[in-house]
Amino acid sequence: MNISSLRSNSVSVRFIVAAFAACSALAAHNSAHAEVQAGNTWQKVREAGVLRCGAGITPPYVTRDAKTQQYGGLFTELCRGFAKDVLHVKPEFVDTSWPNMIAGVQSNKWDLAMSLSYSEERAKAIKFSAPVVYSSVTFVYNKNNPKLKKPPVTVTDLDKPELSVAVMSGSIADKAVGAQMKTTNIMRLPGTDETRLALMSKRTDFMADDSATNLIVVAAHPDSLSVFQPKPELVPQPACFGLNKGVSDADIDVLNKYIEEQRKNGSIDKLTKQAVDATVASDK
Repeated sequence: MNISSLRSNSVSVRFIVAAFAACSALAAHNSAHAEVQAGNTWQKVREAGVLRCGAGITPPYVTRDAKTQQYGGLFTELCRGFAKDVLHVKPEFVDTSWPNMIAGVQSNKWDLAMSLSYSEERAKAIKFSAPVVYSSVTFVYNKNNPKLKKPPVTVTDLDKPELSVAVMSGSIADKAVGAQMKTTNIMRLPGTDETRLALMSKRTDFMADDSATNLIVVAAHPDSLSVFQPKPELVPQPACFGLNKGVSDADIDVLNKYIEEQRKNGSIDKLTKQAVDATVASDK
């Protein structure tokens, strides 16, 4: 091999090595950039100017006025406050059903899912904020129901083939009832309004829902309805905001700090009471 050939090959090798190094550096830069972008959820929300909140009706946490169609409730107000006071954007509430809530978080149809009860199964699919409130599953029933000779003492008192229970499809109550009751007829309905109407129209014997929601129903109809809270509590769960798996821990910390501030200044208790009072008033 002559000198000219050696020089030519040497130049080619150096060129290939340099090109490979440049490509590797570019790939590393792009990868790092992608990672930064993936963790920049709130920055993207600021750029869009809108915080999208998935809204499934579950009083007193998420409510909607029948006349104005305006959303209210504890989680709704927290979503508004986080959007306006922390991110400085407009809140947008996206109407959805409970069976679609997790899928909407996963597919980025909304940035926050409101009032989601934490469970290990759900935690495999999405991330959760710090708890906003704690709740459990309770049952509301008509005190004058001839099928009920005496008030229930245990969940097994409700597990009879001649009885039926209404639940929101896809909710924690749905999961709990499905696991606990083997003979009761389970009526799965789209939302709280439908389950409450089923109870009030006596199409079902019980309504299973979040403890706060059921307290509202009983407070609106104290003469006819009563609430049964199993002991020990049935599926005690924290209610949180749900977020996409891609949201960074740093971004979740921003939300958690806001939640903690609202707890310390008494806003969470105040907003909960306001939502309960407003819901009871609207039912009368």
